[in-house]
Amino acid sequence: MTYRNFWTALMQCYDEGEAKAIARRVYEDVFCLSFAEICMGADAELSERQQKECKHILGRLLNNEPLQYVLGTASFFGRQFRVAQGVLIPRPETEELCQLCISHFSECSSNLSVLDIGTGSGCIAITLALQLPESKVEAWDISDSALAIASDNASRLNARVDFRKHDALNPPADVDKWDAIVSNPPYICNEESGQMEKNVLLYEPPTALFVPDDNPLLFYSAIARYAIKALRQGGILLFEINPRFASDIEKMLAGCGFTDIEIHLDQFSRERMISCKK
Repeated sequence: MTYRNFWTALMQCYDEGEAKAIARRVYEDVFCLSFAEICMGADAELSERQQKECKHILGRLLNNEPLQYVLGTASFFGRQFRVAQGVLIPRPETEELCQLCISHFSECSSNLSVLDIGTGSGCIAITLALQLPESKVEAWDISDSALAIASDNASRLNARVDFRKHDALNPPADVDKWDAIVSNPPYICNEESGQMEKNVLLYEPPTALFVPDDNPLLFYSAIARYAIKALRQGGILLFEINPRFASDIEKMLAGCGFTDIEIHLDQFSRERMISCKK
């Protein structure tokens, strides 16, 4: 099982470029072989144990399991986060959501109180805690397994985050508590599932992905109703959004009483984030 054998086999599921990129990461991360060493033939010198591990990894990938779950880590904001099937794999778009929050507080980042709703792997909360080090960050999730993974990530990355088990649809009755609330809630309608990749549908947690077709703003509305009371005056609410519903979310936020509502484009020029103020 050489590097070439590996990426060639992966072409059953991926195009050549992606297959090569996945193979390279496996050989680099698992077997500590640089591409230069692979080119010099070191990939043909794996031990019998390493060969077995290589074949096992290939089998999981050919079953459409995401590479991040196979390796157990995902890169986010320049850091490695532990991930498993109980949490959503962090995406580059969510890095942009974090950057939006960080940029907003670039000149006044001390003594902030920040909440991340639906934390998953903890990538948003931990990133904000590390990039805004004088802030107090709390993170919620309804999943015990997600909270365990997020807590482990915070410990490994030396981030101070208070993780709590809360249901976003039934939040506590907080008033004037937060300077910022950030959330990447479930926002994909069930009817959209047919357009999604197998590795997402088969392995990533559906509760972190999907909302009912007849209530696509389910989580946005619940969080907005909480935020209009729980944010301090001048506090901000930041969402990652489904571009399909950008205008609907904008109208809903205005109806809740938020001001300075702004839709933000991601790196692919899609309406992917929205911000507003109390």
